[in-house]
Amino acid sequence: MTHPVWPLFDLRITTPRLELRYVDDELGTELATLAAKGIHDPAFMPFSLPWTDAPSPELERNAMQWYWRARAAVSATHFHLELAAIIDGAVCGSISVGGDAFPILREGGTGSWLGREFQGRGIGTEIRRGALHLLFAGLDARRAHTLAFEDNAASLGVTRKLGYRETGEQWKVRRGEPARAIAFEMTRDHWEQHLRTDDITIDGLTDALPLLGL
Repeated sequence: MTHPVWPLFDLRITTPRLELRYVDDELGTELATLAAKGIHDPAFMPFSLPWTDAPSPELERNAMQWYWRARAAVSATHFHLELAAIIDGAVCGSISVGGDAFPILREGGTGSWLGREFQGRGIGTEIRRGALHLLFAGLDARRAHTLAFEDNAASLGVTRKLGYRETGEQWKVRRGEPARAIAFEMTRDHWEQHLRTDDITIDGLTDALPLLGL
């Protein structure tokens, strides 16, 4: 059923193993609960904003506020599309697809996480492929960007496996200390030649395009 007011709620990206759905309040609650169970070793921080350091139930409430803010801020100028990843009926993680001045620049970035019980099974790669399909096939992007700390082996592994090109470094503050992050980009040509596939589908996007200035 088409949502009468906010068509992004109908957005679905389906891959051979999983589905990505735009986060509504029910999915946001499931994601917040999953995050509170743990995403990473507490001794390691993969995020520049250490949101997972917050204790429960503050962590869950902060997560819900983030999803509400991202939803409210959607525009042609700036957007973060928060997508829940669902495999075998279970919410397993999240990926964000975002862009600034996207109708002009046609460049978007991604950031993702998985619950610890779902890690090490190739799910992160499948989620990223779904997000890239949304960017390139659905939104007609020219380039995709991503960033990861140099000690985040899992994220870097997915990025390099998919063929992103390293473009430089950025220094971030992480838990009050400087930390080096590596920046990557993928061109549309690379995606077309190496990653495009007919077994990933997008539903519910057409009516949502005007929200993004497209």
